Amino acid sequence: MVSVKDVYELGEIPPLGTIPKQMYAQVIRRERFGAPKQAFQVEKVDTPAGLKPNEALVFVMAAGINYNNVWAALGSPVDVVKVHERDGDETGYHIGGSDASGIVYAVGSGVTNVKVGDEVVVHCGMWDEDDPFVKAGNDPMFSNSFQIWGYESNWGSFAQFTKVQAHQCLPKAPHLTWEEAAAPTLVGATAYRMLHGWPPNTVKEGDVVLVWGGSGGLGSMAIQIAREAGATPVAVVSSEDKFAFCEKLGAKGCINRKKFDHWGMLPHWTDEAAYGKWAEGARAFGKALWDVLGERRNPNIVFDHPGEDTVPTSIFVCETAGMVVICAGTSGFNAVVDLRYLWMRQKRFQGSHFANDEQAAAFNQLVLDGKIDPCLGATYSFDEIGQCHQLMYEGRQPLGVMAALVSAPREGLKDVP
Repeated sequence: MVSVKDVYELGEIPPLGTIPKQMYAQVIRRERFGAPKQAFQVEKVDTPAGLKPNEALVFVMAAGINYNNVWAALGSPVDVVKVHERDGDETGYHIGGSDASGIVYAVGSGVTNVKVGDEVVVHCGMWDEDDPFVKAGNDPMFSNSFQIWGYESNWGSFAQFTKVQAHQCLPKAPHLTWEEAAAPTLVGATAYRMLHGWPPNTVKEGDVVLVWGGSGGLGSMAIQIAREAGATPVAVVSSEDKFAFCEKLGAKGCINRKKFDHWGMLPHWTDEAAYGKWAEGARAFGKALWDVLGERRNPNIVFDHPGEDTVPTSIFVCETAGMVVICAGTSGFNAVVDLRYLWMRQKRFQGSHFANDEQAAAFNQLVLDGKIDPCLGATYSFDEIGQCHQLMYEGRQPLGVMAALVSAPREGLKDVP
């Protein structure tokens, strides 16, 4: 009979299927809301118990780092602990993390897609499978029950064990290390839906795709997804030392946004001087795009996520009948639109949020097939999870995406040691 410890130290691998009473987790509490380096603290907490029929317990080997848990640390724009309490969670804390690689250690009575011992990655889309809207066959992304696991829900990947809905589990690519596999799913599946999920404005061969933040997590995935569709991606970045990174992924070329100063909310159209200055900057940006392409072509799809600073320019440069698709607002949420360009040129301004199971699986298949580089820029220790969120908060993160080891004892492992 296997003796079960009350808690296993980080780097120890419990016998398969062995669930200790407690685990180590990076925990955010309401009284610590603020800078991520203070908000995250390692605590020993109870391992999640009582799996529902559709749930799985995953032993986390590595976790990806995303901006949503910067917001969780700050307690803004949403108090995540309050969200958990609303949903009946009385723990009083938040365990974040919306990307994971790991091993299934337990499954609920109704789970059929994974079994104990499966090596998986976890996508972050959760919803109530009994929601009448979902049961009717509608896209669960439009359901009122949709949540982002590890942000709106508790028990994310910054702990030795995470509790997920079993449909979130996808096969881990065997050619990737635990940390590589943990890194790209949230940003990659989000980018996949943005580019493939909004017909008729879906990426296709020959399209020009303008990608904001091409050297970051979302942007690095968007460049590769566009490339795989036969499109021509052009990246926007903040410095020329990022050009080579984006071009290696498949960008035709890059634009340095620091060479322009018209960013921010659009001036009111009645202020002719201010609006004229903005339009001059937007036209210069459009010419820079043409210079990269070597011809006067506008993007069929603009992949936006900065929001407030960039949306006016995105809509200005977008092709007639093209689409500006956006999944975030890292520079602010008040995106002012000049409706003349939107309606006269019949352009589309489309919001997009993560991905459904089919889209997440389609992105993961690209990873399994070796067509997507996870673009892992740096790997951190479990103790450094607060610090790497601090880097992201301050805009000092490395190129690509970040990951942290959780239960993997060292970098470079592709299986259980």
